[in-house]
Amino acid sequence: MRRLASLDFMRGLIMVLLALESAGLYEHFFKASENTVLNNFFLQFFHHPWNGLRFWDLIQPAFMFMAGIAMAYSLHQQKQKGITWNTSFIKVVKRSGWLFFWGVLDYAVRPGGLSFELWDVLTQLSFTTLVAFLIFEFSVLFQIIFSIGLLLLTEYLYRGNHITGFDMPFVDQHNFGNFIDTVLMNKINADGWVAINCIPTAVHTIAGALVGKLLLGTEIKMEKENINQKEIANKEVTDKEEGLLKIKIILLFAIACLVLGFGLDYMGVTPIIKRIATSSFTLASLGWCLVGLALCYWWIDILDHKKYLLFFTIVGMNSLFIYLFFEIVGARWFNGYITEITDGLLNLLHLPLILVQIGSSLTIFALEWGICYLLYKKKILFKL
Repeated sequence: MRRLASLDFMRGLIMVLLALESAGLYEHFFKASENTVLNNFFLQFFHHPWNGLRFWDLIQPAFMFMAGIAMAYSLHQQKQKGITWNTSFIKVVKRSGWLFFWGVLDYAVRPGGLSFELWDVLTQLSFTTLVAFLIFEFSVLFQIIFSIGLLLLTEYLYRGNHITGFDMPFVDQHNFGNFIDTVLMNKINADGWVAINCIPTAVHTIAGALVGKLLLGTEIKMEKENINQKEIANKEVTDKEEGLLKIKIILLFAIACLVLGFGLDYMGVTPIIKRIATSSFTLASLGWCLVGLALCYWWIDILDHKKYLLFFTIVGMNSLFIYLFFEIVGARWFNGYITEITDGLLNLLHLPLILVQIGSSLTIFALEWGICYLLYKKKILFKL
């Protein structure tokens, strides 16, 4: 089975963007561009404070979405090897358990001591992965209806409760998600994030799995009918034609999601709020994920523009490792240590402070990329 090069690229791109954010690069560029036109551009690399949508708000949905696509390809390979559903289920449960463990560990060590928090993307993914797997074998229609049900459930939970102090659906610190956090963790996130985001964002992973099935369609057909490439050509069914048809289907669903998501916000029905993953946000962000995948699939897999992708793919191949590295090791030690060294060396050149800061961030990223490159060369992959 051929690798989906566009997925490898997108996964790598997401991890590169996250690594640069962890290194503090966007903050430096944002400060350096104050009072310029570029300041609005660099503002897109920060989450929207509440009602609205910026580019950076699409990173986590894309992460969930790509996990669904990867799941479809993984389960297809397992089926080819004769692995039973029960065995696959056990593998997914174990994977979800490890994702939950690492997600909790990511936020467990705080300056004030140990902490139990469920806001990390990995804890969210542990839930969405399991949900997407459990309905993976059901029909496309069922999975779409199930996804709509998750969004309606989210609407009901936020709108239908009458808990004093938490009965304002879309008000920060006073919504149902905040209440559940007090039950689960005895605390509320100061920035407005809530643990039950895993319910609506499961739609991203389910949608990814459906897209994965769609992209696998031709190969599965070939396997079942034992058709080779020449026979396909004789039947006037080419990979390019099949690929373009898939892209049209993906874009149709993308348009529907974008219209519904932004329409709900525009009409004042449900605001687009990433921090509590409202249904309108889920739909709008899914629409952009579908557009992004369609463009990458067209450019990379259909038109075969696969040169110069290695810079991104080697990071994406060890996405879990590098994420945990810059989240745990980087944030708590590595970044500070490297910054002290690079700041000291660059200051010898009497460079402006902003250039020193940018240089330090780029050095941190370069070293993290170098670690991924060494793992790639040694063929070491960290998987759950």
